[in-house]
Amino acid sequence: MLLNDILMLMLCGGISGYLAGLLGIGGGMILVPFMILVFNHLGFSQEVIVHMAIATGMATILFTTTSAIWAHHKHGSIDWKLVASLSPGMVFGGLVGGSELFESLKTSWLSLFFAVFIVYTSIQMLLNKKPKAGRDLPGVFGLFSFGTFAGALASLVGAGGAFITVPFMLWCNVKPHTAMATSSGLGFPIAAAATIGYMYGSWGNPNLPAGSMGFVYLPAVACIVTVSIFTAPLGAKMARKLDIAQLKRVFGIMLFFLAAFMFNESRKAFGF
Repeated sequence: MLLNDILMLMLCGGISGYLAGLLGIGGGMILVPFMILVFNHLGFSQEVIVHMAIATGMATILFTTTSAIWAHHKHGSIDWKLVASLSPGMVFGGLVGGSELFESLKTSWLSLFFAVFIVYTSIQMLLNKKPKAGRDLPGVFGLFSFGTFAGALASLVGAGGAFITVPFMLWCNVKPHTAMATSSGLGFPIAAAATIGYMYGSWGNPNLPAGSMGFVYLPAVACIVTVSIFTAPLGAKMARKLDIAQLKRVFGIMLFFLAAFMFNESRKAFGF
């Protein structure tokens, strides 16, 4: 990689880490469009660029989520019993989604799916609505089934899963603060399982560049994590001082521009 590629990845890592701590979102959705630009500049195969961007973004969550987990754990905010109950299904879903489903999707459809996901996320942030509590947590089978679905879906979009686990927990009468903190605890097993799936499902792919482990491009992970692990705690600290609802609306508007970029990538991949 050239110096300007390294600097762009480090800048994106700093921003994504800060926003992850500030707004409680996974950094992948911010990183993916910029990594696509860097990977295009490096001349990577168009057949794998979007896959590599999503997989590499998910791999960085393994590191950035750790500081958030520790911060929430120190305050006793994470429901570790719930984490233990949901994790088996999420690991299973992440492994299957990250290997079989993810690898089978063509770039055109994966770009379109990711763009739709960004639009959904931006609308949620603009509205800032939380589901009303309507029931208690389901039993073992219900938690495993939901975990499998959440893990598979998160692996396809390279997200830590909070976009689906938090609404589910709120709907099941889990307190909002506990739901947000617990989603951080769930982010690690999802990211770990999906990353393993990405690497296993694409192992030996002839289109992958040097320095990659499956779809995960290790030099990019190193550049991003070097900065994001320091900016994530700063964002979490600032979250206690700012109007997060207003920030989410501003960020929601920004996400529409990222969605437009991904829709354009999908259009080019479809050949329109």
